[in-house]
Amino acid sequence: MQKGMRALIGAVLLSGMSQAAASKLDAELAAIVNDPQRPLSGLSVLAIRDGKVAYQQQFGHRRLDTAGTGVTAPVTPQTMFRMASISKMMTTFGVMKLVEEGKLSLDTDVGSYLGFALRNPHYPARSISLRHLLSHTSTLRDDAGYFWVSGTALRDVLVPEGKMWAREGEPGQYFTYSNLNWAVIGTIMERVTGERFDRLMKRLLLAPMGLHGGYNPSEFSQQEVADTATLYRRRTRDTEVWDSKGPWIAQVDDFGVAAPLAPPGIEKYVIGANATPFSPTGGMRMSAADMGKIMLMLINNGRHEGKQILKPESLAMMFSEQWRYNGSNGDTLKGLYHSWGLGTQRFADVRGNMGGMPADGKFHAVGHLGEAYGLVSTFAVDLRKKQGIVSLIGGFASDPDADLGQYSAHTRAEEKILDALYKRAILGRED
Repeated sequence: MQKGMRALIGAVLLSGMSQAAASKLDAELAAIVNDPQRPLSGLSVLAIRDGKVAYQQQFGHRRLDTAGTGVTAPVTPQTMFRMASISKMMTTFGVMKLVEEGKLSLDTDVGSYLGFALRNPHYPARSISLRHLLSHTSTLRDDAGYFWVSGTALRDVLVPEGKMWAREGEPGQYFTYSNLNWAVIGTIMERVTGERFDRLMKRLLLAPMGLHGGYNPSEFSQQEVADTATLYRRRTRDTEVWDSKGPWIAQVDDFGVAAPLAPPGIEKYVIGANATPFSPTGGMRMSAADMGKIMLMLINNGRHEGKQILKPESLAMMFSEQWRYNGSNGDTLKGLYHSWGLGTQRFADVRGNMGGMPADGKFHAVGHLGEAYGLVSTFAVDLRKKQGIVSLIGGFASDPDADLGQYSAHTRAEEKILDALYKRAILGRED
């Protein structure tokens, strides 16, 4: 990214952070975004310290001129990003609300909700529950896909034959991260409420907290569409080969060129048959500022502006350990996963597990990570110390897997961003 393309909105210095630390953090993050060898298209970050927002800042662009219009737009505090797999945690908030209302139970055979038996053919006697789906121990796998257009019913694709089922261990025992779990979860939510997934999540989470965005940009307001970031990569135009010297290529949400469309085949949509057109697994658009409101809600035991959004016991269950790696009971994805709750990652006290956070070994966070379409996102909160970090990277100019972290399973750019935020905004260091 050329230096002149960066838009640096003034830092929001809010609580518990010196001007010197904020200025150094501004400069460090700007240098990462504008690295001449490995630039980022845009970045939005937020840090919470002592239960208050301490730092909020944006860099780069939410819209680049990829169509020759000459029009660009900077990242602002209102900019929403398609947050990728952090959406799973957002969906889980909706699940827990339905559990509170008595519409769902974590340990009931999900076949009773779906209307058909969901069984791993290698373990046909073992039922599968929401707890298994939410903790990635259901034995479902992504090999045959996890998205189907409207008009396709999950019961027609979740068949015993094929590549959707694992053999490594029976449900509840072996962990493998699988997006397909959330295809089933979103569909179950529709089945028990009779509401379309995107609108259901707006009712359960967004509206009560006054948040913008959601899972369906075609129903966004004009302002929300304008605030939605396009996600980018630099690669050759006709292949998936990364090219750091090539142009920025829009990957998703290119709303500066074309308005958002409803999911294909929406006229055939049947509530409770297949929720994947709205991507419960990765389709939420939200700003770092609104993600910060959710983080504060968690820190405040489920309360937001005087309203109880979720009960403390629901949150305690979400973040409690459901699975921990013992050396043979799961796939850690090159050391990224060591402990899991319900729809939430637990950043266990393992060196390198939380990229950029081993600075003092005391950031024992929970939350979720995301990566898709060039975006890389982080939501990590230490509930006991009331501190946390949100990071949304809108696009990489070079293959992030070719620039791995020095002490974690993250990319080097992520490490630098998270380390700088932790050092300056959380610890308040000025050196």
